[in-house]
This record gives sequence, C-alpha cells and structure tokens, in this order.
Amino acid sequence: MKLSPRLALLLTMPPLLWAGNAVVGRHMASQIPPLLLNGLRWALAGLLLLAIAPNARALLRSPAPMWQRWQHLALLGFLGMGCYNALQYQALRSSSALNVTLIAASMPLWMLSVGALFYRVQPTRRQLAGALLSLVGVALVLARGSWAALMQVHFVTGDLLMLLAVFSWSIYSWLLAKPPAGMRDEQAPGWDWAAMLMAQIAFGAPIALAMAGLEQGYTEQAVHWGPGLALVLAYVAIGPSLIAYRCWGLGVAQAGPALAAFFVNLTPLFAALMSAALLGEWPAWYHGAAFALIAGGIWISSGKPSRSSD
Repeated sequence: MKLSPRLALLLTMPPLLWAGNAVVGRHMASQIPPLLLNGLRWALAGLLLLAIAPNARALLRSPAPMWQRWQHLALLGFLGMGCYNALQYQALRSSSALNVTLIAASMPLWMLSVGALFYRVQPTRRQLAGALLSLVGVALVLARGSWAALMQVHFVTGDLLMLLAVFSWSIYSWLLAKPPAGMRDEQAPGWDWAAMLMAQIAFGAPIALAMAGLEQGYTEQAVHWGPGLALVLAYVAIGPSLIAYRCWGLGVAQAGPALAAFFVNLTPLFAALMSAALLGEWPAWYHGAAFALIAGGIWISSGKPSRSSD
C-alpha cells in the first residue's frame, strides 16, 4: 500500500505519544505514586471522552449491551489499563524510559507465544526469525551491552515489571483480535472507537483506582500537587490515551497491521531523543544496536513470505 503523508502521520503519532508517556512517567516517579498516576490517567481520560464523544455518553445512558458483555470488557480493562499501564509506570521507578520502550518492543515474541499457546495460531518461519531478532535486541539492553556478562546480569526490578507488562498487553491484544461470540460483528452492538474505549474505561478505570487505593496502604510517598503534575495528567489522559488510540485505529484500518508494525518500533527512538533532551539519559551504543535489531525483526516478520517457504 502507498504510504501517504496523512497515513504516515496517523501511524507516527501513537509511538511519539507513547514514548512521551514513558518519559513523563519516569520524570514524575518521585512526584506521584505510579498506581495513583495510572488511576488518575484513566479516570480523567474517561471524563474527557464523555465530554467529546456523544456515543460514549449514549453508552452510559443505555448500558445494557455493556453489562451483557461485562466479563470480556472487565478483563480487557484489567489487562490493558489496570495491568499494563500500572506496571509500566511502576517499572519506570527503577528502569529508564529508553529501556522500558525497548523491552516493550519485544512484543512480537510475546504475541506469537500467546497466539500459539492459547489460540493455536502457529507462527511462520519469518515471524519466528523476526521475533528472535527482536529478542536479541532486548537481551542486549538487559545485558547493558556486555554479552560476556549476560548470564550474570542482575535484572533491574523495572525491567522485569516491564516484561510482565508486555505479556499482559499481549493477552489483551489477542482478546481484542479474537473476541468471544458476543463481541463479534454479527452480535456486537456496533460501537464506534469512542464507545468501545468507553466500555473498557468503565471497567478499567475503577480497577486502576482501586489498585491506587491499595497502593496508599503501603507507600509512604507523598503526592506533590502543582501545575507540573496537572500538565502531566492532562498529557497522559489526552495524548497516549485518547489521541494515540484514535490515530492507531485509523492508521491500522487503512494500512493494515503489517505496515503499522514498522511504526511501533519508532517508540524507542523517540524515547531516546526525549530522554536525552529532557532527562539527561543519553543513550549508549547498545541502545542504538538494540533498536536496529528490533526494527529488523519487525521488518522480517512483516514481510510477505516467499512461495517456497511458510
């Protein structure tokens, strides 16, 4: 498919905004507890969505279709908003924004694994080769560039949390791709993107806020309220949540997931540039090498198989 400037912009905006989410999450690690940041993010995103999307308001006025599908929607909200985002913010307390986004780029491996284990979708040889290349890139980051020390590497807590977050997002993505009968075209209520997102927020935001409440029972970290925190909350609710979700949906619908996958791997590059500019976390040589390996893995797995293979 020909890549028009509009389509390129649609597919570039989400990784740019997601990279910014990682950077500001790292920046605010000492200003607000991570689970509270996540809970406030999605509560605010839900309120904004209600303000701008008539279909989101209509869903809450007539919630019967949503309650009929509450088990699936609650699981989506728990995995996508309660687990993934909460774990990412928690990871950023001990790992860098660049490491977090690079580890997130190992997504192809986890996607293939979940598909094969739970949905019996067997990966092709090209997909396995691409996933392996991406995994090598992630291993390079975790080893901090020293292959000799790889077997002795001590994982930073944030690295492990981010791997768990990526696994939860893989399950979330497969649940979206392979929904139960009640969410398929012939039985689904015909929600647009805003209504579908609102249905997930309706379950995910309370879960995220409940987790934030539990966090207050064991953390001694105080919240430093102020204009800076208000701006961060506005950004994470509007940019990585609403705008990125909408742009990604439009871009994937036009380009397809294979082409869109190339753009996902712009996230570590954007994060590296933002971290250098805002946080003083300048990338090392192995970050660039890891990005090249991960991008190469996505390129291989997204290519069309030849007639003699796969």
